[in-house]
Amino acid sequence: MTTVTLSTKYQIVIPKEIRELFNLHAGQKLVALPWDGRIVLVPVPAAGELQGFVPGIDTEVVREEDRV
Repeated sequence: MTTVTLSTKYQIVIPKEIRELFNLHAGQKLVALPWDGRIVLVPVPAAGELQGFVPGIDTEVVREEDRV
């Protein structure tokens, strides 16, 4: 378990071993969620990483004649 300190600017530093474990990089977005009395940080994947994450989904969009 690793302890971090909240700065006077309400910032924390994510320890190196956690950054490496989750492959986090400077500038990467994280979502902060309150959960059961805790703060959970969830990495937001880049758009390119989402390609193909729902295999077999029908992506065809039927359009009305006047909306082509």
